[in-house]
Amino acid sequence: MSDNAKATEEHQVDADPNAETGTAGEIETRTPEYAPVTDTSEPNNDKSIARFLDVAVTISAELGRVTIPIGELMELNEGSVVELNRAVSSPIDLMAQGRRVATGEVVVVDDCFAVRIKSIEATENTPS
Repeated sequence: MSDNAKATEEHQVDADPNAETGTAGEIETRTPEYAPVTDTSEPNNDKSIARFLDVAVTISAELGRVTIPIGELMELNEGSVVELNRAVSSPIDLMAQGRRVATGEVVVVDDCFAVRIKSIEATENTPS
């Protein structure tokens, strides 16, 4: 008998008697037994956001949106004009990770676009 056959035979002898075997007997499976889980930790009462203050988020300014068919999108080229759903006088949305956090107006600072914030969005935790 080869060493591999001996190891297989020993494995089958030491197997759990409650184990199920496949139809060909080559794969042995059994249901694992786990110790009960108990919560021994103290509740996290630290409501401080201070630990997140150095986490970077992506901020973008959204002038407006439009939904168009892909066929129309494919016809766009240099010089094409896409009309957005927002009036020139309307505030723009300041977005953080895809969520609106404020609205404002476009200004220019040192030849770069910037946003002057006019209002901050209320959150679920912000008192009204």
